[in-house]
Amino acid sequence: MEEYLRASEVIDWQHPEIIELAKQIASGHKTSTAIAKACFEWVRDEIRHSIDYQMNPVTCRASDVLRYRTGYCFAKSHLLAALLRANRIPAGFCYQRLSIDDKGAPYSLHGFNAIHLPEIGWYRIDARGNKEGVNTQFTPPEERLAYNPQLPEEVDFQAILAEPLEIVVEVLQAQKTWDDMLRNFPDIALESAKNYGLVADNECVPAS
Repeated sequence: MEEYLRASEVIDWQHPEIIELAKQIASGHKTSTAIAKACFEWVRDEIRHSIDYQMNPVTCRASDVLRYRTGYCFAKSHLLAALLRANRIPAGFCYQRLSIDDKGAPYSLHGFNAIHLPEIGWYRIDARGNKEGVNTQFTPPEERLAYNPQLPEEVDFQAILAEPLEIVVEVLQAQKTWDDMLRNFPDIALESAKNYGLVADNECVPAS
C-alpha cells in the first residue's frame, strides 16, 4: 500500500501549500473516510474544470493545480491524490475510455481516483466537477462517477494505478491553453491497454 502514499514529481504532496491545505481540510474530521470525503468535495467544487470555465493554463502537477485553481479531470485527480496522501490516505488513479462526442470516434481517456477506505477497501471517486448531466458524489460503497461507458469501444478500466499514466502527463505538459488540450486529448487504443497496465492479462476488453 506504500506505493499509493508516495510523493512524486507530479503528485508533489510534500509541497508546503498542499500540506497546509490538507491539514485545513482534515481539521474537525475524526475518521479517514470523513477526511477523504472532505478532500474530494473540496477538489470537486473549488478547482474549476478547464473546459467548463475555459480557463488557462493547462495544469498537471498537483501544486500547480492548487496554485491556478483549474485543471482537466486528470489534473484534478492529481491534486486530490496529493491531498489524500498528505493525510495518509492511500490514493490511486483510474481511467475510462470515452467517446468525445458520445457518438463514437474520436475517443479520449477520462481520469479519476480510487481511495482505500478502512471499512470497504478500494472505492472510486470522480472529482471532475458537477454540471448539467454530471453529478458525482461520495457515497460509499455506491459509486457516483461522472460517466458511464456505453458505446462498444468505451471502457471502464478496473485497474488502480499508483501513478498517473505517462501518456496523460506528457499531453498535459505539452499543452498551454485549454483549447489546445481540447484538440489533443490522450487516448489509448483498446488493443494497447494491457501495455499500460490498464487491463490484466486474464481480462478482456471489447474488440476494436
